Amino acid sequence: QVQLVESGGGLVQPGGSLRLSCATSGFIFSLYTMRWYRQAPGKERELVAIITGGSTNLANSVKGRFTISRDNAKNVVYLQMNSLKPEDTAMYYCQAENTFSARIFWGQGTQVTVSS
Repeated sequence: QVQLVESGGGLVQPGGSLRLSCATSGFIFSLYTMRWYRQAPGKERELVAIITGGSTNLANSVKGRFTISRDNAKNVVYLQMNSLKPEDTAMYYCQAENTFSARIFWGQGTQVTVSS
C-alpha cells in the first residue's frame, strides 16, 4: 500500500522557518522523482520544488529561501522553508513520480500559515 504522509506544517510568523517532511512507503523511493506543490485558497496548485537523483530545482518565488532534500535510506523528502512570507500560506503536498513509468502518487497535504 502506497503512502505519502506530510507533516511539519503549522502557524508561523513572517520571517520564521518550518521544515516539512513527507514520509513514504509502499514503493521504491529511490526510483521516484519527488516534488512539493502548494495550493492557496482560490489559486491553482503550484510546483514549489523538485528533487530527482542528486539534482534539485525551485520555483523562482522560493529560491534562496526554500531547500528540498531527500533521505533515500529513510524514504523521506523534506522541504526546509526559511524567511517565510504571508504569500507562502497554502496547503503543501508532496508528490512521487516514477522515473520510468511516470506513475504518480500524492500525499494528503499539510497546512502552512504565515501570519502575525
